[in-house]
Amino acid sequence: MKQKNLIKIGCLCFLTMLSACSDFLEVDPKDQISDATLWTSTANADLFLNNIYSGIPSPFRAEDPTENWSDNSMVGRVGPTSRSLMNLSQYTPANAPSQWGNFSNIRKANLFIQKVGASSLPDDWKKQRLGEARFLRAYYYTLLWLYYGGVPIITDVLNSSEQGDAIFNPRNTAEETFKFIVEECAAAAADLPLKAEAPRVTKGSALTLKGWVELVWASPIYNTGNDAARWQTAANTNKQVMDLGVYQLFADYNLLHFEQNNNNVEVIFDKQHLGGTSFGSSKETYWGTPWVDGIGRSWGGVTPTQEIIDEYVMANGLPITDPESGYDPQNPYENREKRFYQSIVYDGSEWQGSIIVMKQGLGSRTATDLSDFNGASNTGYNLKKGMNPKYINSGNTGESSASFIIFRYAEVLLSFAEAQNEAAGPGQAVYDAVNLVRARSELPPLKTGLDKDEMRKAIHRERRIELAFEEKRWFDLIRLRLAEKNLNATMHGMVIEQVNGKWVYRVIEAPGGKRVFDASKNYFLPIPQEAIDRNTRLNQNPNY
Repeated sequence: MKQKNLIKIGCLCFLTMLSACSDFLEVDPKDQISDATLWTSTANADLFLNNIYSGIPSPFRAEDPTENWSDNSMVGRVGPTSRSLMNLSQYTPANAPSQWGNFSNIRKANLFIQKVGASSLPDDWKKQRLGEARFLRAYYYTLLWLYYGGVPIITDVLNSSEQGDAIFNPRNTAEETFKFIVEECAAAAADLPLKAEAPRVTKGSALTLKGWVELVWASPIYNTGNDAARWQTAANTNKQVMDLGVYQLFADYNLLHFEQNNNNVEVIFDKQHLGGTSFGSSKETYWGTPWVDGIGRSWGGVTPTQEIIDEYVMANGLPITDPESGYDPQNPYENREKRFYQSIVYDGSEWQGSIIVMKQGLGSRTATDLSDFNGASNTGYNLKKGMNPKYINSGNTGESSASFIIFRYAEVLLSFAEAQNEAAGPGQAVYDAVNLVRARSELPPLKTGLDKDEMRKAIHRERRIELAFEEKRWFDLIRLRLAEKNLNATMHGMVIEQVNGKWVYRVIEAPGGKRVFDASKNYFLPIPQEAIDRNTRLNQNPNY
């Protein structure tokens, strides 16, 4: 449909969330903007761009986020998509979760770029805003590329009433899509400032997105020949972000996700929320501990697995599998690293002023749910990371204004370390990047003298723990081709039972924790059947 139609006041609602600058809202008329005036005023054109920002997806309003597709967590009840479709590889072109709607945001970006580029608006304003639009278009294409591989690359404003079937394009290859994203990020980075009013994107945002897709392109999912040059390219781009001198690690690992610390020094790109509105965050309601003192507090939508628990190292920095670590399987929560205590609710931990009891036989509603029935944790753990006790109330949703952080500086450090290690081995720069992340959590530096394989294992562990429950793990399993191993298994949990008068800790297969992954097809989602029905030039991903 032609964009001559009126732009609705809904854009203004998002603008309120985007900025406290009330002068941005001085648009006449207040309820709609004609095409004739939209591109002659920076304030009006900003409304359109802000609407493109509003399309950035966030898991904070979902009970069952993508993290539950991975081996880090599972949803705590029967029914949601992860349990019914994704974890059992039951999804098809007709029912798989779809990312195809991102083409709507891409079309908006194309229109903005076309109209603003041809406008007489101030050059300095145009330069930055066109950089933002190109970044956003690249980001939406990145989401499509991560889930589907190659997709149609469209940079024109298509109009079915004028062009008919000519608007339907075939898929570009995965390599062509990758190159397009990289080129767009580079162009955007050249035009974006180092700093901007949150949440507008910056040069660092564009370079970080570029470095991320280059890391994926260097990974086994695409780099079957393990070309070291690809890894070096990804390392170099992430190093560019490090060298900007703009970002640093926020002091408190857990509190960096709280609303009072939105837009802190570690944040590179995020999705903003406005509590008390339709743009609010509901993660505390959806993801937290279901029962506290017998009172329902949350839905338990993100339940950590034993698999992620076992990845947290000891306070001395050694993994629990190391004989020198001091780990005691019958006292498994003692002397673990700081991020464990910041991220996990476990038996004996304090949460909302209460001591959580996961033990069997004591009548506790928080005891590990062996029946997959009563809504308590199926694994013996609940999520603490990023959960603000202020908003733990299952009767209310959308109260929090905490941002969903998409990229932060710790990830850049770990992406650089991974890529540089693969390209040239574990040099000092690799150690420095990883140790900086570890130091925030009061962990000792990595042992010196590691070879490339040992460093790779250390970096993968560090990345998994540091970025746990931030919607990163699924993509790492896919790009590293680990899904066929890690997701062809049953997830585990912890049961604590009294045996001969003594509490015994026993790892079990978690109820509802079965996983199936078909390596012949599941590394990419199927193209939605609805999209193929509309555009017969689209070919389906293999084996669907």
